[in-house]
Amino acid sequence: MTPQEFETSLKKGIIPTVCFLYGEEQFLVDRAVLMLLERAIDPSLKDFNFNVFYGNESKGVDILDAAQTLPMFSDRRAVVVKRAEQLKADALEVLLPYIMKPAAGTCLLLTGTKIDQRKKFFLEFKKHGDLVEYKRMYDNKLPGFIQSETTVHGKSMETAAAELLAALIGNNLQELSSQIEKLAVYAGTKARISVDDVRTMASSSKAFTAFELAKYLGLRDVQNSIRSLDALFLNGEDAPMMVGALTRHFRQLWRVRELLDRKMPQADIGRELSINAFFLGDIITQARNFSRRELKRIFEEFYSCDVASKTGGQPYTLMHGLTMGICTGGW
Repeated sequence: MTPQEFETSLKKGIIPTVCFLYGEEQFLVDRAVLMLLERAIDPSLKDFNFNVFYGNESKGVDILDAAQTLPMFSDRRAVVVKRAEQLKADALEVLLPYIMKPAAGTCLLLTGTKIDQRKKFFLEFKKHGDLVEYKRMYDNKLPGFIQSETTVHGKSMETAAAELLAALIGNNLQELSSQIEKLAVYAGTKARISVDDVRTMASSSKAFTAFELAKYLGLRDVQNSIRSLDALFLNGEDAPMMVGALTRHFRQLWRVRELLDRKMPQADIGRELSINAFFLGDIITQARNFSRRELKRIFEEFYSCDVASKTGGQPYTLMHGLTMGICTGGW
């Protein structure tokens, strides 16, 4: 079952007796759990009909006992098992018969990060319950997620504004959700959030400074690149985060550079790579500053810098050297 199918089912009032929500995108897992629990049990009776267990602490029998307990003053009880991927083999064996024949008055919900679908437990779970994976969202899906989240707050957002916010924050859905909420408040009575709104709200954030650093590096502007780098370190940002942001930006420059080398027209590049016309000119200007050979070297340096920063290297020295190397080509 896909996340969309699962959430559509919940909205129709269909509550599963057993389900396992898992994946790398913890924000979406947590939100789906909240959506399910809001519909599964009466909040006023939660003390009587709600249990939480942890897979690394449970032997399975305690989970089974709770799941088989009849609900009190209600039609349903909910039993949640967090970190369920850490359940031992004997605990899974204890729970397997229940998964195959669950109690009608219980919603047994397991959550985790990853599972081995080759195991008998999960093969049977797939037959008798809802097994739902929340995968890491690809970067090109982020603007759509942002616009969807914006509607929850009764607003809409310009496509270019959504793309700018995605570029600023990256693939951190929790932070994106938080920023969207702030933007909705900032917009006040305005129905539509603009690019200027995003720029104004983000201008003092570390994310915006990282975005600036990527832009100035793309322009090979030494002075402003160093200024942005210093600001990030003063704000307490770490080197791996910076490298991650720069990698995303230069990956896009590399793809644009390849299309430029194939003599593809600018408008076609925008369509091919789904780059909003609002940003396309700047991206192409930056891509023209690098050959594909230089970009290959830059990605090698990204990797080296990331490894060194995690194994005892001096973060500022590493990032300063990376910045100077990109701007001047002087490695």
